[in-house]
Amino acid sequence: MNSLPDGLTDFLARSGWAGAAIYPIPGDASFRRYFRVQHGGRKAMLMHAPPPHEDPGPFLHVADWLMTNELRAPEIFAADRGEGWVLLEDFGDDRMRDWLDANPDGELGAYATAIDTLAELHARDPGPFAPYDMDAYRREVALLTEWYCPAAGLDVDEASYFAAWKEVLAPVLSRQNPGVTVLRDYHAENIMLLAEGAQGLIDFQDALVGHPAYDLVSLLQDARRDVSIELERAMLDRYQSKVDAGEDFEADYARLGAQRNAKIVGIFARLHKRDRKPRYLDMIPRVWTAMERDLAHPALAPVAAWFDANIPADLRRQGGGSIA
Repeated sequence: MNSLPDGLTDFLARSGWAGAAIYPIPGDASFRRYFRVQHGGRKAMLMHAPPPHEDPGPFLHVADWLMTNELRAPEIFAADRGEGWVLLEDFGDDRMRDWLDANPDGELGAYATAIDTLAELHARDPGPFAPYDMDAYRREVALLTEWYCPAAGLDVDEASYFAAWKEVLAPVLSRQNPGVTVLRDYHAENIMLLAEGAQGLIDFQDALVGHPAYDLVSLLQDARRDVSIELERAMLDRYQSKVDAGEDFEADYARLGAQRNAKIVGIFARLHKRDRKPRYLDMIPRVWTAMERDLAHPALAPVAAWFDANIPADLRRQGGGSIA
């Protein structure tokens, strides 16, 4: 993986960057690769998302919509969708997650800006993206029964699992029409801190049109970083002071919190079992903790009852330790 992909230098030459210095960036994606390129005083990020495994088209589509709507996606300098190349603006090294590790006193301000960005996003009409419908929600929660439960040695009642989720999520669907643009992976590792306090968006290629609470869950129930209950509460209050969220917003936040966290437990189990990436198991306890808070909301009663009947509390407390 240290060699340069075929076609890289040709693409840079066609894009006006012939002779640029190329610096590979270590990554965790299975097929996508990233490189920093520098040519004189210019610098950029080069993404390689090669077909048939990857397609940069959705990334380009969402980036264009975000930029058109004055939200801070990276500028696209050049692209070749057929070969999977995208040359884009380099947002630098200050991911919000890493910056906060070094600057914990800046946590409140960084999260407040991230909340304000969501309020701006949600003030726009939803983008031309597919709906976050019941089929999409169902596919995501299915990851828990497909990957986590077998890995934990559990034989569970899948029919009642999906029936419970359908009952719990039906009210959400009625309140996400016309909906908002949902970036789906909006958290501290996908927010870049730019000059003068601005924040840049990345990893938004899977955007859908759905409920405004979803990206708040991504940010405030972060699977990769501890967010205190106090900070979560303060940021929910900040969002609702800026947006007419409605009286059912917090119930929907809990519904989508449990939905997303169930999905993530399944994804992390899959990363361990299928992709041989056991480090994700260490994050599962954080996800379970957030999900237990969500399940305690009365709106989650049918799903909470299913978890109580099918996944013993001691296994939930073990988190990733319950997976072989």
